[in-house]
Amino acid sequence: MAELKQFKRSEVASADSKITRFVIHDKVYDVTAFLNEHPGGEEVLLDHLGKDASEDFDDVGHSTDAQDLMKKYLIGEIVQEERTNSKPKQGWVAGQPKQVENNSSTDTFYLYVIAFVAAIVGFFWLRSS
Repeated sequence: MAELKQFKRSEVASADSKITRFVIHDKVYDVTAFLNEHPGGEEVLLDHLGKDASEDFDDVGHSTDAQDLMKKYLIGEIVQEERTNSKPKQGWVAGQPKQVENNSSTDTFYLYVIAFVAAIVGFFWLRSS
């Protein structure tokens, strides 16, 4: 793989306003050609022009397709001495169904315990009346 072009953060921030560049996890992206296609609207991308958008990118929960599409717009990376070494947040990502554990036997057990305790309390309450 060819080495990526190295950018200083000041270079990304001072780029021509007609070029939409920003940083996500120490990688530099030029999404100028993607502005009109972005599902969230071009304003979202323009708000991050020249900035580090890592946190906002992670918070949105982009699909794996969106993350794969990013490779197309990768133009470089931040120089070593200015890297934050931030990693993508682990957790929820759109488009990945969450598996739900089946705890029906545990739920049934607790239901029986609650019913049993309620029956005993009811028995003693009625007996004392």
